[in-house]
Order: sequence, then structure tokens, then C-alpha cells
Amino acid sequence: MADTHDHLMGLAETFSEVARSLAHQGDVNETLLKIVNMAVQTLDACEHAGISFVEGRRITSPASSGEVPRIVDAIQSEVGEGPCLDAIKEHEVFQTGDLKSESRWPQFSKRAHEETGIQSILAMRLFVEEDTLGALNLYSTMFDAFDDVDVALASVFAAHAAVAVSAAAREQNLERKAATRDLIGRAKGILMAREHVTDERAFEMLRRASQRLNVKLTTVAEQITDSDGSSPPTPTEAG
Repeated sequence: MADTHDHLMGLAETFSEVARSLAHQGDVNETLLKIVNMAVQTLDACEHAGISFVEGRRITSPASSGEVPRIVDAIQSEVGEGPCLDAIKEHEVFQTGDLKSESRWPQFSKRAHEETGIQSILAMRLFVEEDTLGALNLYSTMFDAFDDVDVALASVFAAHAAVAVSAAAREQNLERKAATRDLIGRAKGILMAREHVTDERAFEMLRRASQRLNVKLTTVAEQITDSDGSSPPTPTEAG
């Protein structure tokens, strides 16, 4: 009983550390890389870990603990089937402990085993509420490497990871919006000083230039700020 209690306390502390560590990651790519590295360090049966996203008909590998997860994702992307792909699309956990003989993904299984030596795969989606972000994928060269305890632990880990990814993405989006506001503000300031117009008029000049040139407002703003101090465009060119 004492050993079981100590084991559970150890796991609780491990996942608390996972949560604290991921909370300090601000950049999405850094967060993803932290997740896969901690998965290998935390889960005993896991030799390799990766995160997969589906973009259109293609699977991308934004983070991987090594080359194996990238190879697996490349094969799945090429043949259009596999456990990671199913985990994302069908919102379920997919697991195999004998990849070489796996019949659910005939075009993927034998080839993936031959190219990587992987026997066991545990794939589960990363999600926050109903929004699927991708899949956390764990790999082992051992036969039937992941048991029910591993699945349960990986589920808790994936929940921590999904929240961290979502938070990092929101923070990155806020930073991007702030940078956009700053860029447009600087472009307006240049036009106001150069053309002796109000803030509202300067923004209208930017907006009309964007429509006329069929480019984003930020693109026009970048052109204005980049040209400041060199050969500035005329008021007509600016909008």
C-alpha cells in the first residue's frame, strides 16, 4: 500500500512539474518541442514522441523528439492513413502494439515498421473542449509497449499539453495583434507628419491604398514605414 501511495504521489508531482514547466513556455514552437521531450522523459515506455497536425490533406510535424516521428508522419501523409491521422480526424485514442502485423492501416503499417523499427504506437488527440489541435504520438520499438496505465498517464499528459499549446497560441496571437497595431500606428504617424492630416484621415489613406492595391493593410503600413527616411512615396502613392 505504501509503495502504491508513493508511486501515485510521485506521478502527481511529475505532472505538477509538467504543468509548471509548460506554463512558462510562451512561443508555440517552443511549447510543442517541450511537450515531446517531456513525454519521452516522463513516460517510461515512450522512446520517441511527436506532435502531428493535419493541414488540408497533409500531415505536418511541428515538433519531434527525433527523426522517427517525422518519418512516421511523412509516411502517413503520403499514404493517407495511420493511427496519428485517425486520432486527429476521429477524435479517439488509437493504439497498436504490433505494427508489423497491423491490418487497420495496410499501406502504412509494414512500411513504417521497416523504415523505423517501431512496433508500438499510442496516438491521442490534443484538444481543448471541442477544438482539435492535433495529436500527441508516442512510439516504442518494443512489442505491446503501452499498457492501460501508460494510456491513462499519456491522457493526463496530453491534457496538460493541449492547454499549454492553446494558451501559447493565444498569447502569440495577442502579440501578433499588438505588433500589427503598432505597425499601423507608426505608418499613420508618418502620414500625419508628412501630409499634415489627422489620425482619421491617415488611416483612411492606408485603407484606400490597401483596397486599391488589393493587399493587406499591414502590407501598405510596412511599405510606408520601410520607406520613411529614404525615398518616401507621394501622398497619392500612399493612398
